[in-house]
Amino acid sequence: MEALLKLQLEDWDENHVRTWLQYIRVKDKHVQTLYKEQVTGAVLQVINKEELKDLDVKRGQILLILKKRDELLASQRSELAQCGTSEVRKQGKASLTQDSQKDAPSQRLQTEPLPSERKLKSQDHIAALASDTLETSADSQHMSTIEESVKENNPQIRCKPHPFDKDDINLKYVRNQVLPPETGVINLICPCHEYKSLAKAVTLNRQRLQVKFAHEVIKFASGCMNVRTNGTIHFGIEDSNGNSVYTHGEIIGVPVEDHSIYVDALDYIEKCFPRYGEDARLCIRPPKFVEVISRDGTEGRFVIEIDVNSSIKTVKTKIYRVRLPNFSEKKNKVEYEKVTIYRRNGAKTEPICEEDQDEFISGMQERDTRREAAENSEEQGNRICEDLGRKLSVLLTGGKKYMDNSQWYLIVINKCKPEDLQKLNFLIHMNIFCVFDFDPDSKTSGFFEYYLKHHTANVHFLQDYRCEDKENMNDFRKHLCLFDQTSWIFCNGCNDYDGDERPSDVSTWVKSKKKHLKRTVSLICNEILPAGSFVVLFLLLSPVEQPLVDTFHEFYAEMNGRNDIICIAECADNYRKWANLAQPSCNIETIDKMSIVGMKLNHVNDTIQTMLPTLTDRDRYLPVSTRGLCLLKTADEERMFTLEILSVDQCEDYKIDPQDPEQITKIERDFYRGGKVSWLHFMLAERGFCEQVIQRDAYKDVIKIVNGMLKSSSEKQLVATVYVFHHPGSGGSTLARQVLWNYRKDLRCATVKPSCAIGKICEHAIQLLEYEESDFNQCLPVLLLVEDADEDYFDEIKHELIAAIGCKAVNIVRPLFIILNCRRSNNPEKQCKNIPLEAVAVTHKLTKEEKRVFSNKRKKLEEHFEPEFILTFVLMSEEFSEEYIRDFVKHLLEGIDRSHLVTRLIKYVALLNHYVGNSNISLSHCETFLCLGIQIDHLRQQSFEISLNDQARLLFIHFRDCTTEIRSIRIVHPLVAKEILYHLSDQPLSQIAMDLLQEKAFLKHRFARDELIKFIRDLFIRRHKRSKGDSTDTIFSPLIEDIRNEEQASEKAVEVLTAAYEYFRKDPHFAQQLARLHYKDKNFADAIKWAEDAKRQLPFNSYILDTEGQVYRKKLNVLFDLTHLRAEEVTPDKLTEAIKIALKAIECFRAAQKAAQSEADSMNNAGFVGEVEVGCHLLQLLSLLHIFEKDKDGSYTKLTEYLLGKDIPEEIKEPWKNFHGKLKGLQKGIHEALEWISEDSSYFQTNKCEDETSNTEDPAHNPRKWLIKKTKIYARYFTLSEQEEQNLKQSSSSLSSLVRQLQIYRYGGGNITAIFSLLSDQKTDRAVEKLEKIISLYPEDHQKEKLDLVDLVSFTLSHIALACVAPRSSKLLTYQKLRELSLQFSKTKYNNSSACFLLTLLYWPDEAYDQEPNEAKGRILNTALETMKRLHDIKMKNLPSRKMQIYTHFFLGNGHGFDKIVHKSLLEKLTDSRLNERRLKWLKGDVWKNPKVTQKLKRVKGWTENGSIFVRGHWKQNKIKILPLHFPSMPHGNENVTFYLGFTYAGLFACDIQVER
Repeated sequence: MEALLKLQLEDWDENHVRTWLQYIRVKDKHVQTLYKEQVTGAVLQVINKEELKDLDVKRGQILLILKKRDELLASQRSELAQCGTSEVRKQGKASLTQDSQKDAPSQRLQTEPLPSERKLKSQDHIAALASDTLETSADSQHMSTIEESVKENNPQIRCKPHPFDKDDINLKYVRNQVLPPETGVINLICPCHEYKSLAKAVTLNRQRLQVKFAHEVIKFASGCMNVRTNGTIHFGIEDSNGNSVYTHGEIIGVPVEDHSIYVDALDYIEKCFPRYGEDARLCIRPPKFVEVISRDGTEGRFVIEIDVNSSIKTVKTKIYRVRLPNFSEKKNKVEYEKVTIYRRNGAKTEPICEEDQDEFISGMQERDTRREAAENSEEQGNRICEDLGRKLSVLLTGGKKYMDNSQWYLIVINKCKPEDLQKLNFLIHMNIFCVFDFDPDSKTSGFFEYYLKHHTANVHFLQDYRCEDKENMNDFRKHLCLFDQTSWIFCNGCNDYDGDERPSDVSTWVKSKKKHLKRTVSLICNEILPAGSFVVLFLLLSPVEQPLVDTFHEFYAEMNGRNDIICIAECADNYRKWANLAQPSCNIETIDKMSIVGMKLNHVNDTIQTMLPTLTDRDRYLPVSTRGLCLLKTADEERMFTLEILSVDQCEDYKIDPQDPEQITKIERDFYRGGKVSWLHFMLAERGFCEQVIQRDAYKDVIKIVNGMLKSSSEKQLVATVYVFHHPGSGGSTLARQVLWNYRKDLRCATVKPSCAIGKICEHAIQLLEYEESDFNQCLPVLLLVEDADEDYFDEIKHELIAAIGCKAVNIVRPLFIILNCRRSNNPEKQCKNIPLEAVAVTHKLTKEEKRVFSNKRKKLEEHFEPEFILTFVLMSEEFSEEYIRDFVKHLLEGIDRSHLVTRLIKYVALLNHYVGNSNISLSHCETFLCLGIQIDHLRQQSFEISLNDQARLLFIHFRDCTTEIRSIRIVHPLVAKEILYHLSDQPLSQIAMDLLQEKAFLKHRFARDELIKFIRDLFIRRHKRSKGDSTDTIFSPLIEDIRNEEQASEKAVEVLTAAYEYFRKDPHFAQQLARLHYKDKNFADAIKWAEDAKRQLPFNSYILDTEGQVYRKKLNVLFDLTHLRAEEVTPDKLTEAIKIALKAIECFRAAQKAAQSEADSMNNAGFVGEVEVGCHLLQLLSLLHIFEKDKDGSYTKLTEYLLGKDIPEEIKEPWKNFHGKLKGLQKGIHEALEWISEDSSYFQTNKCEDETSNTEDPAHNPRKWLIKKTKIYARYFTLSEQEEQNLKQSSSSLSSLVRQLQIYRYGGGNITAIFSLLSDQKTDRAVEKLEKIISLYPEDHQKEKLDLVDLVSFTLSHIALACVAPRSSKLLTYQKLRELSLQFSKTKYNNSSACFLLTLLYWPDEAYDQEPNEAKGRILNTALETMKRLHDIKMKNLPSRKMQIYTHFFLGNGHGFDKIVHKSLLEKLTDSRLNERRLKWLKGDVWKNPKVTQKLKRVKGWTENGSIFVRGHWKQNKIKILPLHFPSMPHGNENVTFYLGFTYAGLFACDIQVER
């Protein structure tokens, strides 16, 4: 409020008045009334009690307004009187001039045009105000100004005349601006002014024009000289008094083709002055031709000015008589009037009549004395300097002691002299966002070269700021590294650059680059930086050219004339040229107020350095491995821009103002209200300036885990992880930062900035690790904090770090990186149990000791703060009790005006905060929503808070995004947001959501729109997943689920989603959700419509095509439910519709399969799963027909005959005539889909969230269980009796193989997943029996009856599986025979992944079977490995390898032949632990420390070479490359190693790699 009160009351607009009224606690409805009536400061100054009554303001409120108004006026008059100068007024008035012209329109939606001025609604009301003013105010002239401004919708800009008796070609006038009224004698030195339009005279010929011009000049000059005053006569300025379309004093200009006309006209001086002609020549200066420009450019018009300097040395003791020239039209010649004495009288020049001449002459000596005194006084006045230091301080700090550390600075600079570079040192310490550099040599000899010695910066050109897709502004910011490093924009090319960006002259620049400048400035002001978050600083270091001025025009326009522009010019000439060229945007007075002119650069430098919020001579240091410190250079730190690095001396450079205790109080209050803890808070607590931050008990657990990792030498982990899962608001984030703060002197600590590129994060993390260290293996570990990142993002950071440093580390004794993963979770304890050794849970529940600490802390805080102002801490001390939150919110919202705009804002923020994690609304959107004007920068947050009601002030938290610098608000806690929605439940949830979508302010306001749109999109479309830390899995977004459940009206959910679909411009993903919503409600017609809508927009998206298939699948399941149909008689006609629906579903799923295979960045098996689901359901439906009823032995012979044979039963021939062909392809489709899914599960680990206690058969969560179940269903319906099997075998040789496959499926085989799942059977005898039956189905004489590829793979897989559980079974072929049989795979050109996998198992060198070198075996093995890699790469597409972890099926055991093949399930039986614990042991390598496991396996010898592992193959020259399963165990350099060998579908992997000593 302080900065607002510095503005003079008369300069306030209606926004300022509203802010002040709210500040003095006037009732909100009266505030709105006065705002609607557009009561400005000028009106407030004169308004009286009766007029306020007319506006229905109550008596008590009237007394309050008038009393406070009078107090304010008294204080402002007192301040002006004390200053004795108008400086205070000048500082405040700058914002009025600009705000009134520019700010008001910008406050509505930026897309909506507004009038530039607001008018009072009633002219009668104005008349009343004016009348009252005449009675109550002495300042009637000011009131007339008010009336004029009300009458004129677009008032003309006032400007000053140019400086007297100074000639500057850079000075220009702007057409239609208005000069002050003509003046008489002021103080003899200050010139009087007279205007002449010369509009008619310029149409005359040369002689007539010269006579007219000379007449006016000589008359005016003699009048000035006689009264001893200076003066200026202006030609081209309107001089009428209401008889013209132009305003008196309006700049029009006259066309001047020949300057000599006016110069030569002064030759009449000697003819007109009978005496003292030489004096007149000295006093009357030559004509100045001041160019008149307009906003559209120049027009060839000029204002002609003649200065008259009545210097006492020239005019002393003299009276000047003149005879003025006139042109006689009758005589066609020049005639002269009689000799006359003229003088200035008021604003006119008039002759002195004869009777007054004696008196006038007698007063000559007195006039001379006054003139002489005035000249002496002026010389002394010129020596008094303006207080530029204070002006600079006010402009930069807004009256505070220090500059705002969060403020960004945009520097506009031209060529700097080498000797001035050191004087710009203050810029090195300022928070510079970008530099508009007009010096093409800046890179080699200018300020850019100097800046790079201290900082890093990115070189850009104006063309680089071309953002075609404004919807994706975040990507644009990241692309240019904005906010991370200074953007250095070379605005006129760069000489030290080999590209096409060369310097150009002014005219070329205007044609080629000006449009890019306009776009760049617009983008920065409207899309990138929030209004009020930046200051534009113009440094005029050399002569100014037009492009620099164009830059000012663009910024002034885009910033709506705000007072965030500062100009510094040491050279007055440079400033004058710039200021005059800048006039089309604003007048000289406004420019003067924002400018520091004439102050030496080194004085500017020293003055600004005292205002900086941090000490400029303090360096930052990092710990080193030798327990010393190293200097962290600023430029090096900026190059690691993805990290916020914590130094040993963090925040010690911060200047603490002992005179401002509120500074520290605010930091504490913001934290205890729910804001994020800052490093500054820790520093202040450490130094005793404020209370220590409480440490939760879990803090000790984290420290214990980290210390354990640092001390343990047995686990060679390059990258260790510690997880902190926490309830929102429980202090998890604070705990993580406490850990970093307390380790900052022992480890290198940093937080990872959100949403940065993973590659860059890893690059910068390694740079931090190695910084100023000589031995990589002795580096101090880096402790990295990653907050609220999704699991995939975190895993990828870890994976990339391991890959990047794996080849560098040799003999590490501790982790090089410890990543602290701090994540919000609704169930932290459950997530902690999954990884108990690496995780801690921070919940809302307090231990007994914590309750005591929190209770004591609360008592201390309540001595300084009301409980409402430390709300989050109070809630935490109450363990977020539902009852406490409910009572608190109920009490707070009691009596709130539910129709008020602020209440609606509370509802919208609460809606987002409850349903969308980490959501917020930008302050800019809130200001637009509440129709607030652009505020004075330093008052922005205070002004916003004043506009809120008491409830909103307590509920909202303000914070600034660390990457985009956007100021935003949110509710203090999500649980409070939930309770707010309940207590403001006069509307159902669906209506609040619909209202949110109708708020145009949120959609159309451009700034920070991307972020808000994402939150709103997530509100309607993002589902919850337990795997992501959510409490439950949801089918739809939680909002849609709650609308469905609470309102018991699914049509409301449909209505809301449909509105969202329109809001997001018919987004196909919303159409997809609508399809899902409709089929969930069994409204299949609409579901199909929406699915087709989504498919029409994205015809090749596998997920959308799958949704279409799901619509038909659900329709099939609902209309043809098996449970109901089994109790009814089913006829072919009844199933016709079912078959039609099922085949349509299968068609959709096959389209999804095809699309998925062509998608490079996803692996979507949903289409295959859908086809199996529908196919199995259809088989079950068909089996209900009496003609396909089950046989006594449980088989469905007739159904199988129909589906596989050529015959068609009569009963179905006609009803199903359109389906027979497709039904007979059903078996093949299901079989191929099962095979595809089986192959995928053979490549990759199953989902991480799979739990052994879970009975789910969901293909997403437990694909192996689901696959086995569906395989059994498939096998059940394709089982034949022995007689039918013989018939089919005899009918076709191809059917013989099919029959065998179907029998194998019946016994639980058929694909690799099914066969290997038998190995996990707890009853080994049952598994052996099934496998022996499968093997017995194949012919005994394999030479006589050749097996096709599918049979051969299945036969070999079954042998290896049987060998694992019953190595002595009589059904087994010998190992050598199986090897020989597998040679048939080579004839298939190795294009089958399972065949190649089997070859690696069988042809791995065996000491018993491969005693002699054999190149043929080596080639078989090598070819199989090469093919597996190729097929794996095809399968992986462009997905990162961390996304799909390779599954290891077998390990090399201690034995020969079949004994050397050890399945993973056997090893898992030797590790007695839960599934998640087993996975962790495999991941960390703990399994290799289990002697029960290691005694089963064989260590293979090999060597490392250039970062790869090799072993010797079947002959000496045969090198087999082995991939490391975990990079951390890879040694650096070339070493002999041993390891355990794993067999996967991606090739051979080395586990537990050890250097052989």
